[in-house]
Amino acid sequence: MEHSILVDYIEDTLERGLLGALITIVRAPRNVGRKLFVTEDGQTAGDLGDEALNRAAATWAERFLQSGTEAQTFHGEELAPALSSWKEARLLFERIAPAPRIVICGAGHVGASLARLALLLGYGVTLIDDRADFVARDRFADLAVELVLAEDWEQAITEAIGTGREVFVAVVTRGHNEDEKCMRAVLRARPRYVGMIGSRRRTNIVLRRLRSEGFDEMLLREVRAPIGLDIGAVTPEEVALAIMAEIVAERRGGSGVPLSAWRRLSPERKR
Repeated sequence: MEHSILVDYIEDTLERGLLGALITIVRAPRNVGRKLFVTEDGQTAGDLGDEALNRAAATWAERFLQSGTEAQTFHGEELAPALSSWKEARLLFERIAPAPRIVICGAGHVGASLARLALLLGYGVTLIDDRADFVARDRFADLAVELVLAEDWEQAITEAIGTGREVFVAVVTRGHNEDEKCMRAVLRARPRYVGMIGSRRRTNIVLRRLRSEGFDEMLLREVRAPIGLDIGAVTPEEVALAIMAEIVAERRGGSGVPLSAWRRLSPERKR
């Protein structure tokens, strides 16, 4: 019964678009397998079998969720040095988050390629455009893409982003005007990631106009513009790859540098 209640609580948390940490005792003198679930707003469900340990784990969960780590184990003494009976225990913290989604503003060649690649990588995909032909179902007949015809960009984007949890937004429209309309709505919605396609000149023009409208400077600095990693992309498919590479790096905490970079270090630094 307790397991069923915990599962229901986790599902409800995810439906509300919130993050949570699932904490499991994996090694201890007692209570191995006991679980506690802590939401980002401090609500709890489950029980580790010790009230003091529950409180310590719930407090630690806030720090764990802020780190962005998917899963990590901690010794009891790290959570609560004063709890001597749990000093040698090990607790597994797992990040529980809504399934990752990508919202793509602009269904041209790059947007369509990006939608296909994102689906392949396991992301939910919403593709938005203000041109009916570009979000016609026959263009994506074999793909589970949510297609949205934007009669109003702001409304369509706001509804698509929702709470913004685990939502990655790529603005790949056809021009300045569309970019600005999209970016206004995206910045207000505060998704996890925002990227905008275009040259440095084009993206700077858009960001400068948004800055003049009063958007917070720190918020604008978080925008990836131009979007994507520098892989020398030319074709729409290559551009989509560059964008998804940056999104995966953001989600997983990757650096984006070549894995072989260490080989180019001097012999002294290799040691």
